Amino acid sequence: MVENKVRVRFAPSPTGHLHVGNSRVAIFNWLYARHNNGTYLLRIEDTDVQRSTKEYLDSQLDSLKWLGLLPGGSVPDGSVPDGSVPNEFVLYQMSRVDEHKKIIKELVKKDLAYPCFCDPEELNRKRDECIKAGKTYKYDGTCRNLKYTDRDSTNRDSTRPHAIRFKIPADCSFVEFKDMVRGKVKVDSEHLDDFIIMRRDGTPTYNFVVVVDDIYMKITHVIRGEDHISNTHKQILIYNALGADLPKFAHLPMILGPAGNRLSKRDSAVSVREYKEQGFLADALINYLVRLGWSHGDQEVFTKDEMIKFFDFDHVGKKGAIFDIKKLEWLNGVYLRQKSFDELLVAVKDLGNDYYHKIQELWNADQLTFLFDLYKQRATRLLDMIHNIISLAHDPKVLDLDLIEKWKSPKTTELIKVFLDDLKKVDEKKISHDSLLGLAKDVAGKVEVKLVVLAQPLRLALTGKISSPGVFDLIKILGKEKTINRIKLLIDKLDNKS
Repeated sequence: MVENKVRVRFAPSPTGHLHVGNSRVAIFNWLYARHNNGTYLLRIEDTDVQRSTKEYLDSQLDSLKWLGLLPGGSVPDGSVPDGSVPNEFVLYQMSRVDEHKKIIKELVKKDLAYPCFCDPEELNRKRDECIKAGKTYKYDGTCRNLKYTDRDSTNRDSTRPHAIRFKIPADCSFVEFKDMVRGKVKVDSEHLDDFIIMRRDGTPTYNFVVVVDDIYMKITHVIRGEDHISNTHKQILIYNALGADLPKFAHLPMILGPAGNRLSKRDSAVSVREYKEQGFLADALINYLVRLGWSHGDQEVFTKDEMIKFFDFDHVGKKGAIFDIKKLEWLNGVYLRQKSFDELLVAVKDLGNDYYHKIQELWNADQLTFLFDLYKQRATRLLDMIHNIISLAHDPKVLDLDLIEKWKSPKTTELIKVFLDDLKKVDEKKISHDSLLGLAKDVAGKVEVKLVVLAQPLRLALTGKISSPGVFDLIKILGKEKTINRIKLLIDKLDNKS
């Protein structure tokens, strides 16, 4: 790895739960910092006072903690005092508002920014006219060259409501930067106008505060989504006005839905919290999101150490990446099979809803170890796996005979009764997968049917389903008494139907 002073930040706004798109931004920042022995920081952009809530802040911190993406260790319990800086790795933007305003005043004094007294309704009218005419709206500079004496003579002094606009340098013909993903990006002056850096209500705007805070945090690389490209030229002008060195920029491709549109709830869950609650593992979700837009040869499954070792921006694509829930499920299944029993228990705790205690009330430690190993072989979501393990402890509520229609024959009831009679004779202590398999083969041979013709009705009797782990493994874990009782219920159902 290259030794340098890379400093990156992830800067979420606590106005909602953590989106998978934003979490991928956090992952890429985290990986780039680790790859370069750099520093990964967190900035909470909480200046939108009306929409920012502690509920969303705690939710986002909890999601980052679950993903292992909190900087410099964990924020205790995901709870952070409002407006405070709990450690050297986390900055709350709201705590620096006074500094933002102070710097804006300095820009005005240097004639790099100016008060704008234009009426917002009038500006909106001009904007609407431009749009109707098919033109791009630009502020016409009404207040750009007003002197203080002019403002006084027109009774437009600084005590009247006003915004503050950044003054685009007169000799600026274009703004250009080299993006680490997209190469050269250039914006001509015809697309630039004197943009607002402080609103009429006295709140600094996004494009201004992110630059001031990135300078303060000594950020060397700004890694974010491509939707921020349109902001970058404005931010570069602010960097220049403040006499600060530019960071390097990397704009990541968007995550898209199956139809190529921006990912929305219509396509799939969009928050990290939802994926956690559905039983996806943090490592699997990180692995999947890393591969949305980045590649290392044909490799699909990565350890975190491998991601850190191989990650670079040379292999980050420019095109939007399609979110494929089936591929995420496949990858989650791979990770489930790799997890030990103890690791899966920790993941069950993360599911909440008291699942951890529910399964422990129903099964002992040995049984759970066996069941976890059994069910994880075909599971794609931990939640489904736990539901199945809980369900197995109870007699099926419904036995839908239509599910086994293609395996039924006039011999079905006889077949199951013969198996039941032979099972009753087996010593409980000698029950095993192999002994039960041998018994079933003998019974199927006697009645002259294939083994599956017996196995599927038995599976229905034990689980109420026709898809599950091996039926003989299930009999072993359920025990002789429960198995016999469930088979009897199936026989009664078959007899009643006939």
